[in-house]
Amino acid sequence: MVDAGSAVARVDAILAALSAEQRAVMQRLRATIAAAAPEAEDAISYGAPAFRYHGRPLVAYAAYKAHCSFFPMSPELIERHEAELAAFVTAKGTIQFTPERPLPRDLVERMVRERMAQIDAT
Repeated sequence: MVDAGSAVARVDAILAALSAEQRAVMQRLRATIAAAAPEAEDAISYGAPAFRYHGRPLVAYAAYKAHCSFFPMSPELIERHEAELAAFVTAKGTIQFTPERPLPRDLVERMVRERMAQIDAT
């Protein structure tokens, strides 16, 4: 497991290596997640920037050549928000978006809070 200090440094390095457009959208996503989950801490999950909440994986995010991804770590959340995600490419565990068409902040906040509730319930 990566300690919190080195996780922050790794996330910062990953984001710094992105194009300006991707970096800006990913930094906004990171800030939105952090604001919605103030008890969560930066982490790395499968090599991607992530957050842990009470020691458990909360959400992750990553940038790729043609898109960015938000991983809510719960297929149920993607299904629950299917109508709101209709404009995005989704799969069982990911929501794809682009810097030109980022995920709505309020949707990310709600999904993060719902994921925290899932963790709290177990």
